[in-house]
Amino acid sequence: MTNQPETNSKVTPLRCLVGSLISGFLAFLLYQLTQSIAQSFAQKPITVTQQWAIQLATAVRTLVVGMSSLATGLFAVSAVGLILLAGQLILQKSSTTQD
Repeated sequence: MTNQPETNSKVTPLRCLVGSLISGFLAFLLYQLTQSIAQSFAQKPITVTQQWAIQLATAVRTLVVGMSSLATGLFAVSAVGLILLAGQLILQKSSTTQD
């Protein structure tokens, strides 16, 4: 038997919307970062002549942009999900008060 502390953290529409704003803001910042990284890589071409070095540099650039894009997408989907959850909670609350 585990002793888990009692928490008063109920899921409310307001908490969902605040979380969505935070997540959306982080998604926006990460989007700006992704754009900046991609533009930086585009403006600085790979200057080496060895094929293995070109392939390695391309792989690293792809990995960096991909990880940044993944983080952007993760926070954006979280923001949308939290907005939808807030809407669902509001609809559930309104349907239970009408009964």
